[in-house]
Formats: sequence, C-alpha cells, structure tokens
Amino acid sequence: MNPSRRELMVSLALAAAAMSSHAAAPKLVIDVWTGPSCSCCRDWVKHLWANGLRTQVHDGGNSDARERLGMPLRYGACHTAAIGGYAIEGHVPAREILRLLKERPAAVGLSVPAMPRGSPGMDGPAYGQQPDPYDVLLVLRDGSARVYQSYS
Repeated sequence: MNPSRRELMVSLALAAAAMSSHAAAPKLVIDVWTGPSCSCCRDWVKHLWANGLRTQVHDGGNSDARERLGMPLRYGACHTAAIGGYAIEGHVPAREILRLLKERPAAVGLSVPAMPRGSPGMDGPAYGQQPDPYDVLLVLRDGSARVYQSYS
C-alpha cells in the first residue's frame, strides 16, 4: 500500500471511530421541578446546561416530585430533579450528578439540603460572594445519608 493510500485509510478509520463514539454519547436530560416563586432554580438550571446536562423544567411541583421520588423531607430544598433513576434535591453541583451516574450506587439520590450560599445557583452577586461550606449527601434507600462530597 502506498503512503498516501495508507494515510487515507487511517484518516477514514479515525473519522469513523470518532463519529461512532460521538453518536453513542447520550444526551443527558434531567427533569427539574421548581419551588413556588424560587429565583435560584433557574440559575441552577443554567449551571446544569453549562456542564452538559439538558433540562426539562416544570414550574412548581417540587414537593410532589420529592415525595414521588422517595427523597425524605429532611433533605429538602427549593427544587427537586430526577435523572437516571435518581432524585436530585437542591443545589447539587453537576460534577456530583455526573459522578453519581457513573458510579451508580444503591441510593435514592443526592441532596444539598437548604440553600447554602456558594452552591451552584446560589453563587451569584446577589448572595454576597461569601460561600458557606456545604456537603453533598448521598441519600440511601433506608432514609439515612452520608457525605458524598464536601465543599468549602
């Protein structure tokens, strides 16, 4: 095989491999139910988009969604989401959602209870630019939780 033909064959093989791996990458979609009159939910949704997660936003209904998904009320926040069979409660960073989907632990999902300043969606100028330390909790099926990731 002459060098130019070999280069063409290698190029075609690489292009085909790139196209098949790109086509196989699923578009992740996360359903988000917001709390009544909550403004930070939209900023969290923007954070998700910026990190490759596509959203389907439902205005209102987060309390019903939290109950339906089995997320205990004590881990509640202003919005509830669902992706890949997991509940996501509150201002959970996209990085931890993607990690959850990769690791697939036996759990209800993740929660950042309350609304800590500095978490995604609570990190803009309106929140004083002074972040609070917070934990992302892995909520287990028995209702208990453990720290999945700490942010300070």
